[in-house]
Parts: sequence; structure tokens; C-alpha cells
Amino acid sequence: MLRAIHTLWSVLVFNFLFVLLFPFLLLPVFFSPLHRLTGIVNRVWAKAFFTFSFIPFQVAYKVPLDKNKKYIFCPNHFSYLDIPVMGLNEINTVFVGKNDMEKVPLFGFMYRKLHITVNRSSLRSRGETILKSMKAIDDGKSLVIYPEGGMVTTNPPHMKPFKDGAFRTAIEKQIAIVPVTIPFNWIILPDQKSFRLTRGKVQVIFHEPIETHQMRIEQMAELKQKVFTTITDELAKWNTKQ
Repeated sequence: MLRAIHTLWSVLVFNFLFVLLFPFLLLPVFFSPLHRLTGIVNRVWAKAFFTFSFIPFQVAYKVPLDKNKKYIFCPNHFSYLDIPVMGLNEINTVFVGKNDMEKVPLFGFMYRKLHITVNRSSLRSRGETILKSMKAIDDGKSLVIYPEGGMVTTNPPHMKPFKDGAFRTAIEKQIAIVPVTIPFNWIILPDQKSFRLTRGKVQVIFHEPIETHQMRIEQMAELKQKVFTTITDELAKWNTKQ
């Protein structure tokens, strides 16, 4: 019963904060040069959500990130909590994610206008998403791309093989990929029909950027493996402590 009440309270907090912050999100929708506001508002939203939902959180960076550089952030994805967690990032980003979110009233409008959506069952949509991602980078934006292609694993904390999109984009645009490990969200809010929060501390670890300078498309598999191994090794460390 307490878990159900906590979950309901957290959903109410999330929605209340969205309505409260929605006018600020409209600014970058109608004035594209203000795209930095997307990351700023997401950060305020995420910190307020975890604070008022009584979910402790900790953000760690292996090395300081350059706020003047563009990155592609690649986190593991086992829980719906992974989305607000990536809002805690000190670097302003936009998300590349499934177009299912577009169906949510009001939220879907904001998501479609400020972020990049993809229909993963459509080859054409996946190709267009890569082009949109490259344009977003040209416009000075950093991206969050869940490289597994969504919450697809049935055996967390073990990841499924990565899709190509994030790595092709990084190599084409010669920008660094930052692996991100989120070790416990699959325990705190499992991807299950019951949808119940469990007490626990949210952790997110931003690893050292992996540079793609002078890397060629032929090296994409090598890049994918390096990112996969970085995240997997960190997941193993944290989940051994449990």
C-alpha cells in the first residue's frame, strides 16, 4: 500500500511540475535560438521531481565535461525513471526517443516539438531520425540516445545489443560519445505491469567521453563495443554491491 501511495504521489508530482514548467518549454518551441532552455528546464524539472517525490539521487562525472562542446550521451535503459534521470545532466540536451510519447496529451506536443522522435518499426523513420540528429548537432545541440533502442531487455541489468544510430551519427559528425551508467533504476521502478516504486537511491554515472576524431564508419562496431563494455563493467560493479 505504501509503495502504491508513493508511486501515485510521484506521478502527481511529475505532472504538476510539467504543467508548471510548460510555459517555459513553449519558448524554445516558438523561438528556436532559445533551444538551450530545453536542457535548463529539464534539469529543474528532474531535480524538483526527485526531491519532491522523496527519491534521493546522486550524479557522478568521471571527468568534468566541457559545456561548450557537443556530445552524444548513451545510457543503459531499464526503467521509465531513466528519462528524468537524464534530465539531471549538467549539459543541455535533447532526447532521441520512440514516437509513442507523442500520443500523450500536451506532453506529446512538447516532446514532438523539442525532441527527436522515431518509429523504430519503420526503416524510413529510422533513417530520417539519423538525419534529424545530425542537423540538431549542426544547430549546436547535444543528444541523449538510448542505444538499445528502448527498454528491450528482459534480463536487467544485462543490456541488449546496441543499435547503430548513435554511433553512426557520432562518427559522421566527429563528436564524442559519453557512456552513461544508471545502475539501480531497474530495481527502484522495474519495467513491470504493477508499476510500483521501491525505496532506493538513484545513481547516474557519466563516463569519460570517447572521442571519434578521425574515426571512420568502418570502425562503428569497435566504437559500439567500447561503449557497451564501459557501461556493462560499471553495471557489474554496482550490482555486485547489492
